[in-house]
Amino acid sequence: MIPFTKAHACGNDFLIVSQEDARNFDLEVLTQHLCQRNTGLGADGVEYFEWLSDNSGRIHLRNADGSIAEISGNGTRCVAAWMAEERNASAGDQFSIETDAGTRICTIKEFHDSDIDGPTTMIMTDMGEPEFEKRTIELSDGTSIDGVYVSMGNPHFVIVLPRADFDLLAGGSPLDASERVFTSLDFSIGGRPWDDIGAEICQHPDFPDQTNVEFVHLLGSESEPIRLIALRVFERGVGPTSSSGTGTSAAATAAIGLYQAAAEVEVVAPGGAQTVSWGGHGESLFLTGPATLIARGEIY
Repeated sequence: MIPFTKAHACGNDFLIVSQEDARNFDLEVLTQHLCQRNTGLGADGVEYFEWLSDNSGRIHLRNADGSIAEISGNGTRCVAAWMAEERNASAGDQFSIETDAGTRICTIKEFHDSDIDGPTTMIMTDMGEPEFEKRTIELSDGTSIDGVYVSMGNPHFVIVLPRADFDLLAGGSPLDASERVFTSLDFSIGGRPWDDIGAEICQHPDFPDQTNVEFVHLLGSESEPIRLIALRVFERGVGPTSSSGTGTSAAATAAIGLYQAAAEVEVVAPGGAQTVSWGGHGESLFLTGPATLIARGEIY
């Protein structure tokens, strides 16, 4: 029996498993078993964890297909929420988490408890300084796709679609407006579905280790700096996901670095909204969003 905790960040779900409890298993095979939606627990990935001190730990992330991922912003935040509960943390407390992409510092902002949704923690993560450059990919049908390659410690190809003069706040807050946004905006390119293009780019020869792919609509009028972004994600090793922390960070990097977006932007994915603050070259990017603990238990 393997103990686990399940958590999600904007619908992007992860299992947290002790490295000690998994030590006798092939992690690729074990992860595939745990992440199966119908025959396992179901998740987008597994964070294998070990404590280093009272407020620090190390994680090793495996995608749902068992492949190694350097980091997940949402997965790291889920682990930080679990650490906060384990250590009975308070707002303002910080946790240091070593990932395969380097150390990330997570600051606890506030707690929300619900009998229905489970305990939710708002967390700000120092994601480090992103690296980015414009790049063009040629698809198998000869179509050229212009995008932005972004490294958040893991690879991303961000495709910025035409700006949409869409008042996200007209129907409420970004957290309440996701459904309206994603039934109103078209993320396809040349009539080809976004997830079909994402699958091809993910495995494109230009990315020998594969890449995450983001499709981005900048929301707002031409006369104002962009403060809102709508995002769809094709995640390496997983497929379409409801959200991505590093994908959110990569999308904001492209928008702020190349499209004159404001230094703080709200990024809305189907699973909810996250906030990114970034001062540009030479500065760390900060990602703020929720993480909710779903369940604890044991699995055969």
